[in-house]
Amino acid sequence: MKIKTKLRLGFGFLFLVVISFGAISLYHINEIASRSKVILKDNYKSLVYVNDIRTALDAQNGTINPINAAPIEKALQLEEANVTEPGEKAAVLALRQAFDRLKQPNVIFAQQREAMNEIHLQLRNIDELNMNAIVRKNEKAQQATERATLFLSITASVTFIILFSFIVNFPGFIANPLRELLEGIREISRKNYKQHLNFKGHDEFSELALAFNKMALELKNWDNSNVAKIKSEKQRIETIIEQMQDAIIGLNEKQEILFLNKVAAQLLNLDSAVAVGKSADELAQRNELLQRILADKNSKEPLKIYADEKESYFLLEQREITIPNFDEFNDPTLIAVGKSVGKVYVLKNITQFKELDEAKTNFIATVSHELKTPLSSIKMSLKLLNDERVGTMNQEQSELVKHIKEDSERLLKITSELLDLAQVETGNLQLNFVRTNPAAIVGLAIDAVNFQAEQKEIRLELNVPAKLPAVNADVQKTAWVLVNFLSNALRYSSEKSKVLVQVSEQHGFVEFSVRDFGKGIEEQYQKKLFDRYYQVPTDGQNKSGSGLGLAISKDFIEAEQGRIWVESAIGEGSRFCFALPVV
Repeated sequence: MKIKTKLRLGFGFLFLVVISFGAISLYHINEIASRSKVILKDNYKSLVYVNDIRTALDAQNGTINPINAAPIEKALQLEEANVTEPGEKAAVLALRQAFDRLKQPNVIFAQQREAMNEIHLQLRNIDELNMNAIVRKNEKAQQATERATLFLSITASVTFIILFSFIVNFPGFIANPLRELLEGIREISRKNYKQHLNFKGHDEFSELALAFNKMALELKNWDNSNVAKIKSEKQRIETIIEQMQDAIIGLNEKQEILFLNKVAAQLLNLDSAVAVGKSADELAQRNELLQRILADKNSKEPLKIYADEKESYFLLEQREITIPNFDEFNDPTLIAVGKSVGKVYVLKNITQFKELDEAKTNFIATVSHELKTPLSSIKMSLKLLNDERVGTMNQEQSELVKHIKEDSERLLKITSELLDLAQVETGNLQLNFVRTNPAAIVGLAIDAVNFQAEQKEIRLELNVPAKLPAVNADVQKTAWVLVNFLSNALRYSSEKSKVLVQVSEQHGFVEFSVRDFGKGIEEQYQKKLFDRYYQVPTDGQNKSGSGLGLAISKDFIEAEQGRIWVESAIGEGSRFCFALPVV
């Protein structure tokens, strides 16, 4: 039988029970009402008629005369038509005969007295008959009421038991199979393919149980057929991890070591066969390097480790391994996020790159230092050539000397920037921190670029408040950053335009900004402006620099615990800013 049919039959049975109880209740209520009406209907009227006759007699001192004869006749006729009890008819007939005798003319006193006594006697008989009938019928009505009450109580109890049993048992008819199905699905998710469902009957639940059992069997067969393949893949992965040049350490969710490849075992001086399965925290208490690895959270600074008979550098990467959380059926967000089953630590050997980087830095520092002397000599020779005491030059020679001077100055600037970069990369950057007024830094920068601004007829506008909090900074290097901003602004500004220099206090920082009104920088280039050796593509009208100025500026400002950024839009110009903390 289908579940839908069972539901219909069940609720139909409940409907019939409720209808039957209502019909029985209505029947007994009607019976009680009808019996109550019988008590008051005829007997009460007879008592009223007798009382009317007695009242008429009492009004005339117990005699019958033309005054009360008519009311008595009327009441007597009504009583004659309302005879209901056994013996009442004889009493009413005797009452009629006595009343008729009294109405005859020339009735002697003795006969009149005898007739009057008969009237009173029959009135009493009628009263007694109807009163007894009322008592008797009342008792029957009480008995009927008691029977109806008892029967209704029994019916109500039976109905309550049926309904209560239905309420208790019927939800289980739906919920129990669903609960068993849910438990079965959970067991299947734990790879317990022996779980089976067994629902009796021929409804949809039985069909569902058959389908579930078939699914479990198929999953079991699939799992068994893939065990060998999974083992093979596991061995392959373990072999790959073991042969990797990077040190790899795997932990489970309990911080226990799952695997440790050969390189990691050598670095940590641990036996992988002994370490696997042990608590990483306990091992870290006796192993300083493992303690550093577990405490490090993807730091960008490389770890210096003595390996391969020399100091080596390793970059640590940490990855958290998560899988779908199938146990949390009631919270779909947990399934989406997943739960952690462990972590993997990878130590990448970057010693070769570190050595190359140091070699590059040393080479740059050496070449830059060696280039400064001949460039200074070239600059001095150009100065002598410009001296008319040595001799005059024609226009072409003057133009050539001018270009040589510009290129020499550009090369000197590049070599200075390379030397600064070398200091930053080797960690030898020396900053002379002093408490200074921001206006003094702006003044140094403006003095350095005034001549360049006058040549292009560019107006430098200053917006520097008189009262600004002091900053703790290296005045020369901070002014160099501002000069770099101003030089770039003057280079990319058109003649007879303006450059705005502004200083203000913003939330505990002093903000320096240089704004030009040139063509602006496209958004795709803005994020790379402070990268080393990066140059924004130009249209060929402006000579681009080495791509180091802004990168070195970023290093200077961050070394002073500040921050640096750019704001620009095409057609609106650019605004370069840096902020230093207030002392």
